Amino acid sequence: MNTIIEPFKIKMVEPIKLTTRAERERYIQEAGYNLFLLRAEDVIIDLLTDSGTSAMSAAQWSALMRGDESYAGARSWYRFEATVREIFGFEHVIPTHQGRAAERILFSVMVKPGMVVPNNTHFDTTRANIEYLGGRAVDLPCPEAKDPALEAPFKGNMDTQALEALIEEVGPERIPLIMITVTNNSGGGQPVSMANIREVSRIARKHGIPFYIDACRFAENAYFIKLREEGYQNKSVREIVAEMFSYADGCTMSAKKDAFANIGGFLCTNDASLAQQERDLLILTEGFPTYGGLAGRDLEAIAVGLREVLEEDYLRYRLVSTRYVADHLTERGIPVVRPAGGHAVYLDARRFLPHLDPLEYPGQALAVELYLEAGIRGVEIGTVMFGKDPHTGEERPAQWDLVRLAIPRRAYTQSHMDYVVEAVERVWARREEIRGYRIVEEPPFLRHFTARFEPL
Repeated sequence: MNTIIEPFKIKMVEPIKLTTRAERERYIQEAGYNLFLLRAEDVIIDLLTDSGTSAMSAAQWSALMRGDESYAGARSWYRFEATVREIFGFEHVIPTHQGRAAERILFSVMVKPGMVVPNNTHFDTTRANIEYLGGRAVDLPCPEAKDPALEAPFKGNMDTQALEALIEEVGPERIPLIMITVTNNSGGGQPVSMANIREVSRIARKHGIPFYIDACRFAENAYFIKLREEGYQNKSVREIVAEMFSYADGCTMSAKKDAFANIGGFLCTNDASLAQQERDLLILTEGFPTYGGLAGRDLEAIAVGLREVLEEDYLRYRLVSTRYVADHLTERGIPVVRPAGGHAVYLDARRFLPHLDPLEYPGQALAVELYLEAGIRGVEIGTVMFGKDPHTGEERPAQWDLVRLAIPRRAYTQSHMDYVVEAVERVWARREEIRGYRIVEEPPFLRHFTARFEPL
């Protein structure tokens, strides 16, 4: 069939408050033109993030009821640990309350001031955790990623030549680990090929540097490999996932993404000595090693979600439904990152608003206009999010300014997405009228979460 249907039925609904433009003008002004500071009830279609916003399945809700809330050694922990080991293949599993906690623990143990951590493209919390410790987060996206409109199958890849050059420049002793984010969220949600993962692993091993994968959207990345990479068409997603992580020394994971959970994450490694240091820090800041800041019911929901996300009918629907939005916008001449990623549609704000300078924050301006037009909440990924250089305090314009429309899993229908397409088209029609913004308040790290703006 040409029509791709949702491979699930809707069993419970939540009402949406339909606001007027006048109301939205007041709400966004009160929020300092920062969409993070809006009340969720004042948003019609919430595409701020796909993190923790998924609809859980009947199996996940039933699993909550068997959550063992024992402080230590709960049955829920052992089910969770067995599932993570089975899918990802790592020996040591350390639960955390979400992905950024896993990053903080990993980097606190491994990163010292002056060290350099390369990534295909760091996401916001990854970059901030490294820079907070005095390290330098270096993005090494592949050359194809620099053209948002270019159709290429694996624009999330790391530039391996640039990686070799960086290692030669700073020395392997100053690189505590190499990371790859799958899919490449800050780079337009683009997938990473198995060949690229394999090559980065080879380079890391040659220089004796640990190699980690940020696994937030591992299943979506694996399905892209199945669809696009030679030799994987007849392999199951589970088999592809096993190979992906066989090349790594560990991973971080936010279970709020590809595990359909509302909270949770984990850190994995095969290094027993490193795992012990990480558990010591976990006990200090998160909780005992068999719960790590999570309730037993959360561990149960994650264990079920990790298995559900490997179902290929779901993954096919997920990728096709995201492509549906990107294709409809492209047909209308609206600039988006091509090809469509797995979890989000990325509007190219610089091409959408070419009259705005990067330091007039075109991504923020476009995100605000989408909210004013139709109550849609997205997020800027660009100059606002990348922030100031922590060493010089100077603004650092990003290589691109995007607006990410992240689609929560199993939460919205096609008619919701048609509404999004129509809203973007209406903003596109009056794009020349849109003004930029300036920041009037900002914190030193992760400023996009709490900064306040005013129109220019």
